[in-house]
Amino acid sequence: MIKAPDRNKAIGLIEEAVTSGAREPLACKEMGISQRTLQRWRSDLTPREDQRPLAERPVPNNKLNENERETIVRIVNQPEFKSLPPSQIVPRLADQGVYIASESTFYRVLKQKDLQHHRGRSKKPSSKPISTHCATGPNQVWMWDITWLPGPAKGIYFYLYLILDLYSRKIIAWDIWLEESAENASSLVRRGVLSEQRLASPQPLVLHSDNGSPMKGASLLETLYQLGIRPSRSRPRVSNDNPYAESIFRTCKYRPNYPVKGFSDLTEARTWVLSFVRGYNQEHRHSGLNFLTPNQRHDGLTDHILGQRTLVYLNKQNRCILKDGQKTSETGL
Repeated sequence: MIKAPDRNKAIGLIEEAVTSGAREPLACKEMGISQRTLQRWRSDLTPREDQRPLAERPVPNNKLNENERETIVRIVNQPEFKSLPPSQIVPRLADQGVYIASESTFYRVLKQKDLQHHRGRSKKPSSKPISTHCATGPNQVWMWDITWLPGPAKGIYFYLYLILDLYSRKIIAWDIWLEESAENASSLVRRGVLSEQRLASPQPLVLHSDNGSPMKGASLLETLYQLGIRPSRSRPRVSNDNPYAESIFRTCKYRPNYPVKGFSDLTEARTWVLSFVRGYNQEHRHSGLNFLTPNQRHDGLTDHILGQRTLVYLNKQNRCILKDGQKTSETGL
């Protein structure tokens, strides 16, 4: 129901429009109401406020009295029920031939008595915040994950470990092993740190991953501690918290030359991934980077390359046309 101040404002606007020469039905239509509604609002018999909150409602016949509420409180605090929720208590009472109230009524009474808290010895459920990181330059936030590569036969897989830079999307380090382990992950992290020469860097580094067992292994955590890297993990069972690592695997596996029938051995898998990484870092124009390659973004060439592109786009007087592999110039007005 529209409040009285809004009604009065609408009536005033319509009257102003009618005074200026507008027809009242059309003015009502512009306000989104009918002329009959306007007449009802103007009537002295129409209530000025919504009367529903002020209505006197009859008490339900099945409403619990205070003694029955105290009975519920006494039952849920008995030794046999004190660690159980109402969804467990009500069926147990029914098995004994006792019915006091429904589960929802149990919950409602407990909430009113401020007794609806975590019950039992189990750890209280908690919501984990989304892991949010922002990188303003290279080697500030790395992301890594593991994916399966098909082997020579069904059920045989190779495991691709890959570290990706958040800022530049550059593949920092990668390798393929026959199993998942925190030791392999530790070796890969050390390799990435050496390749980026971060041993002497005072800038903090975050390594983000999901909640797999290799990501939480003691060997990897010890390595991160020694290297001064802060671990970060996604929320449990939420793959969207590590989207860029998932995206690079899709890019890899949907390449036209990806061997969907499987790699014959570990050497063939490493050779193919090496070719993919070189092409991705050096030649692939990333749509999320204004179509720069990850290496260009990582090496700080963004402003220079985008500036050159802008000059080319703005220079409409000279156009270069490729003919038989040779570049020729054409002047136009």
